[in-house]
Amino acid sequence: MKLFSIFGDPVSHSRSPLMHNSVFKKLGYKACYTRTHLIDSTKLKEIFFKLHLDGANVTVPHKEAAYIACDEVRGFAKKVGVVNTLINENGRLIGYNTDADGFLYSINEFQDINNILIIGAGGTAKALAMKFLEENIKISILNRSENRLQYFSEIGCKTSNWENFQTKEYDLVVNTTSAGLKDEELPAPKELLEDILKHTNYVADAIYGKLTPFLKMAKEKNITYKDGADMLLGQGILANELFTNFQISKEEIKKYMQKSFAL
Repeated sequence: MKLFSIFGDPVSHSRSPLMHNSVFKKLGYKACYTRTHLIDSTKLKEIFFKLHLDGANVTVPHKEAAYIACDEVRGFAKKVGVVNTLINENGRLIGYNTDADGFLYSINEFQDINNILIIGAGGTAKALAMKFLEENIKISILNRSENRLQYFSEIGCKTSNWENFQTKEYDLVVNTTSAGLKDEELPAPKELLEDILKHTNYVADAIYGKLTPFLKMAKEKNITYKDGADMLLGQGILANELFTNFQISKEEIKKYMQKSFAL
């Protein structure tokens, strides 16, 4: 039986085991998926092989560390420097990124997205920014401090910190920070977010399974919003294809992953 896991801190909230185990069970694929609470990013590779894993997903705050840990990185992950899916290929750690395509899947219903503001500057923000730029969408990045903004400036994003930010018109505002995941924090000062939400058509949050304080603000203003559930589903489908070496069709994976959200 193959063994898979998700690495994160926190990780107890993750729905990934339900999603992937639903596919494995319903389709008779001999595999099991569990959670691994990882605090020290530098131990990721060591623990991966110690647990005899065949593959894994990686969530906050370890996606950039996962990139460093890999023996080889393929596809979009190589371009962006962020890994959220790991495969054990004959004792070598191979890294992929399914986050960005998963997010594009999740916002299919949003119309006329040409200008996006991303809040946060971590691994998820990097993946989304690069993917959006590939789609010729204008990207602005808002982060608490300057120290993580250089990468985004270099790839062509407009960057700001909380002190020098000036609001413009946006089609979509996306929170990629962990604010609201295990607390009631906002991803930026409330006054700043109040102004931002006056100038956007849609709002999305990478966090799923709860109405975050950020999404509550959007709801109160009657702005169309989405949590990260569809992004989770989209990236999960692509990751499961890699886990099963494309032996299961994308349609079947999607069918049983969607059903797992009712559990």
